[in-house]
Amino acid sequence: MVRIFIDPGHGGNDPGAVANGLEEKNLTLDLALRLQALLEADENVELQLSRSDDSDVGLSARAQFANDFGADYFVSIHVNAGGGTGFESFIYTSAPTETATYQTTVHQAIMQEIDVTDRGEKTANFAVLRETVMPAILTENLFIDTTSDAERLTDDAFLQSIALGHARGIAEIFGLTI
Repeated sequence: MVRIFIDPGHGGNDPGAVANGLEEKNLTLDLALRLQALLEADENVELQLSRSDDSDVGLSARAQFANDFGADYFVSIHVNAGGGTGFESFIYTSAPTETATYQTTVHQAIMQEIDVTDRGEKTANFAVLRETVMPAILTENLFIDTTSDAERLTDDAFLQSIALGHARGIAEIFGLTI
């Protein structure tokens, strides 16, 4: 049984990035629930989410929940801000080679599903990446404050494509069927 922990970023009193009539916390939950539905198609996967509604969950608590769950992979879903465009992914700055290999697989699968600027595979000292004990990735799915990206983030088919990219990458890593 493969255990995947899905972390929709922000929530509750923490909306994350807010622009163009959108809130990051709502988009990340939408994407996480879509990803959950896609991965549930394989009976050999067990899933847990850090939140399944609009609730506050601290960064350390998210990592601890994943650690306690015994997850094989941690996926934190976010939407970027800061005036750019496109998709990027992050792993912990001193992550092992296995984590970098997983990052490449998921990153490339997402890029195959969505036609956006590839901002690259990056490293960062984010709490959820640092405090988890399993391979972990944080994805930044477009820019909420860039009008063209925000418009795409309101398109149901596009959101499904983002989730499908995540699911295909995870399925490739763990030999799952979606």
